[in-house]
Amino acid sequence: MIATPEPSGPLPDDLDAAADQAIAACGGDAREAVRALIVANDFLEAELDQLRRKVSTGYARGRLPSRVRKGVADE
Repeated sequence: MIATPEPSGPLPDDLDAAADQAIAACGGDAREAVRALIVANDFLEAELDQLRRKVSTGYARGRLPSRVRKGVADE
């Protein structure tokens, strides 16, 4: 039996539709859509850093980088 790899991300058509939705949500201004997506990404990265700090070392079993486990974020 040969395993087939799963797609690593959304299909190109899905990406185009998502980009169109983001631009439409910003009144058709592509620059504003990019700014909004950057702000959203920064928010999600900060939330992820907080969650990583809350995960115990025993639970993570060494899967997290040591600087994240100890609560020292990259800056």
